[in-house]
Amino acid sequence: MTLDRRSFHRFLAASAGLAAVPAVLAKPRPSAATELATLADRYDAARWALFPMDATENTGDPAYEGKFEIEIAPEHRKRQERLYRTTLAQLKRIDPASLSASDRITWDLLHHEATDKLALLAYPWWLMPVGIADSVPVRLAQWASGNASQPLKTAANYRHFLKRLQALPAWIAQAMRNMDEGIARGIVLPRALVERVLPQLEMLDKADPLASPYLEGLKKFPDGVPQADRAGIEAAYRDTVKTAIAPAVHRLRVYMTERYLPAARSTAGIGAFDGGRDWYRLQVRSFTTTSMDPVQIHELGLKEVARIRGEMLAVRDKLGFQGSLEQFLLHVREDPALKPFRTEDQVLQAYAAINEKVKAKLPGLFERAPKAALAIKAIEPIRRETASDQYSPPAADGSRPGIFYTVITNPAESSTPSMTALFLHEGQPGHHYQMALQQELTSLPRLRRNAWYDAFGEGWALYAEGLGRDMGLYEDPITWLGRLSMELHRAVRLVVDTGLHDKGWSREQTMKYMQDVEGRTEDSARRATERYMAWPGQALAYKIGELKLLELRERARQALGAKFDIRKFHTQVLSEGAMPLSLLQARIERWIETQRG
Repeated sequence: MTLDRRSFHRFLAASAGLAAVPAVLAKPRPSAATELATLADRYDAARWALFPMDATENTGDPAYEGKFEIEIAPEHRKRQERLYRTTLAQLKRIDPASLSASDRITWDLLHHEATDKLALLAYPWWLMPVGIADSVPVRLAQWASGNASQPLKTAANYRHFLKRLQALPAWIAQAMRNMDEGIARGIVLPRALVERVLPQLEMLDKADPLASPYLEGLKKFPDGVPQADRAGIEAAYRDTVKTAIAPAVHRLRVYMTERYLPAARSTAGIGAFDGGRDWYRLQVRSFTTTSMDPVQIHELGLKEVARIRGEMLAVRDKLGFQGSLEQFLLHVREDPALKPFRTEDQVLQAYAAINEKVKAKLPGLFERAPKAALAIKAIEPIRRETASDQYSPPAADGSRPGIFYTVITNPAESSTPSMTALFLHEGQPGHHYQMALQQELTSLPRLRRNAWYDAFGEGWALYAEGLGRDMGLYEDPITWLGRLSMELHRAVRLVVDTGLHDKGWSREQTMKYMQDVEGRTEDSARRATERYMAWPGQALAYKIGELKLLELRERARQALGAKFDIRKFHTQVLSEGAMPLSLLQARIERWIETQRG
């Protein structure tokens, strides 16, 4: 029997159990890898469209710099839910067993992300939108200078940012509606946190609107803005702030003072809400990317606190100090010789000197260094009272370096012992190496180049503090004590975060524990405690992630013996980007087997 071309294709379709269709319509299904890549790119674009300010901060993509979404609005939450459910449904069509090792990580990450975000939508975080951790009005004010994530270098940049500012009054109106609902349902911030928000709003609510921090970028136009455009930009900004933003911010400040503060709760943790302990368990799972429960983490924290305090006692004995550990820590904290600074610039110069020492040692621990530079800056005054030292990643296009922001409230109180460990954590090889190198993984989907998991990222940064010992940076006992003090603080977090949100500890009880165990001042303990109250579960990620990395490194060292190379181990940890700890463990175990030969 002889078949013409069309009949032949019909025959093949029929013999495969498919409906006979013309050959031109019988398109083969894309490979699993192609489908996954398409889905990952589609998800990545959709999530940044939903959260364009995060896109600006994390990707530097200019396509988003004029976009703004009211993320706390009901319709926005519905759009989020649709994205996560659709993504999970489409993932089910792709068999992960058919994928390469790298693509399987992409499948697992996408499944983890959509599942985690969908679960978190079930809890009413949007009813408490104006907190101490970068609320939208404060975030936009911070960006208004052009020295943060929002670029203000060209006339187009200024026009894009103006669009965001013009949307702020609508966000504020939605926030007040949400908080009214929260008051009615008893889902409100602790009073202590509201009291910390009010000074932020006072800085934004100027008696003279033209003194508003939202106009900071007008003080000095960069050369990239043509002279002919400047008057029009200035007029548009001034009009927006005077007629729309200033009245809206004032309404928010009055609302928070007169309506919200009296309704604020006296309890500290989210466990006090109906269903709050379940909410907290989900937060724990999300931030640690483990199945550990709050009880396990609390007990682990107590053990780590005891171990680290033992190491601190060894430093005390080495230095010949007579007295308790608490007295020793107080002595170190108040030693004027360890507080040599008088100006902000002197503190920044000290960090720059540490950076030079670190850079000389890094090639011995890493096969690759980030291409992006690292800048060191003081954090902006508007955030100084509530922020912690932090890192901002570079722009993907190279237009902005990675930035280590340090909080300098009073230079004369800046103390040297912890500066090295802090720089290793927030600068390099901590956040800068992990996040800047990840941006350079151009063979991976953009989803993975911008991925972030607190247990991985913060765990790596805490692990990086410990690398100071490999670099010979902790030979001075006081500098080593500074590292131990920072590590102890992360161990204490395991105790107090679970104490606040699972065991019902009060703010004052938590502060006292930190003062007793760490020797912290009352103000320092208050700042830390209020951060954990505002961000349930996040503080657990550091120590859980660090301990997993140390466990995996030791496992590799024992399995490989003389073949173990710490530079190659670090490459394996960082070369596929951030991921949940369970996936990292599986990856390192596979690497160990290949290295054994």
